[in-house]
Amino acid sequence: MMKKPTVMRKVQAEIRGIIGKKQMLDEDDVQNLPYLKAVVKETFRLYPALPLLVPRETIAKCTIDGYEIQPETLVYVNAWGIARDPEYWENPDEFLPERFLNSTLDVNGQDFHLIPFGAGR
Repeated sequence: MMKKPTVMRKVQAEIRGIIGKKQMLDEDDVQNLPYLKAVVKETFRLYPALPLLVPRETIAKCTIDGYEIQPETLVYVNAWGIARDPEYWENPDEFLPERFLNSTLDVNGQDFHLIPFGAGR
């Protein structure tokens, strides 16, 4: 956030608005911090912990994006590439937390274009 002082100020203001006179945030307070949650999602999108997800091995012959894949082939998912794909993201290389403010996308692996931690087993 040091490179985006405007974003940092928005997060600070949102947190200060929730804290009020309290000393610390409670876990329950996080649900009332939509901009902070958007910043976290955008950070995971641009900087996934594992750019290449854990490889999977096919158990049967299958087709992926038009390519025929044989059984027992290791398949790697490029989470970094997906997260920067202009087919899914407008201005994909820009840090824009606002893209998540009115979005149901989450990092839990249900949305293919946002899978910083993978999507199942």
